[in-house]
Amino acid sequence: MSKVELTYENNYIPMNREELVAAVQKSVQGPRFDHILRVEQKAIELAKQNDADVEKASIAALLHDYAKNRPDSEFIGYINKLQLDPILLDYGNAIWHGVVGAEIVKNELKIQDEEILNAIRRHTVGAPYMTLIDQIVFMADYIEDGRDFDGVQQARIITEQSLPKGVALQMKNTLAYLVANNRPVFPATIDSYNAWIAKLND
Repeated sequence: MSKVELTYENNYIPMNREELVAAVQKSVQGPRFDHILRVEQKAIELAKQNDADVEKASIAALLHDYAKNRPDSEFIGYINKLQLDPILLDYGNAIWHGVVGAEIVKNELKIQDEEILNAIRRHTVGAPYMTLIDQIVFMADYIEDGRDFDGVQQARIITEQSLPKGVALQMKNTLAYLVANNRPVFPATIDSYNAWIAKLND
């Protein structure tokens, strides 16, 4: 199923890796599932390079798109039930599957570790402050080996040199893409951009 050989030993979640992969595959199939496995592989690489918790990187990467294929009605239901920021209702799956998806993960898989949940929340919009795990999942999603968009190789090289610079570059590229395509920008994305962009010049 996956080339990754990793045994979960820290009890961050109430299951082993094989059970987690099976749960993800039930929620997300086809190319999306293949993408998730590639993100996990890249996240493990980045965790090892940056002396981060490999197990947390694996778990958060496997779960980052757990809710990606859910219907809009399910996300809206969670936003209303949990009284999340109502501005979320003005956006869609591109934002929801991270910010709201973390709540779906928490509810369905009984995962309570806030660093893992935050990495899921932040992989779509970032945050002014991001932990190593946040940064790793954010970048692994962007530069996993199946990505082939213009500029991805530059992003891989910069991320290899400096994880924070990789994060800043992705913030810059994402904002530029949204503006160029007349897309609305989620307010938290602007906050993240403002906080990180200076790192490109450090």
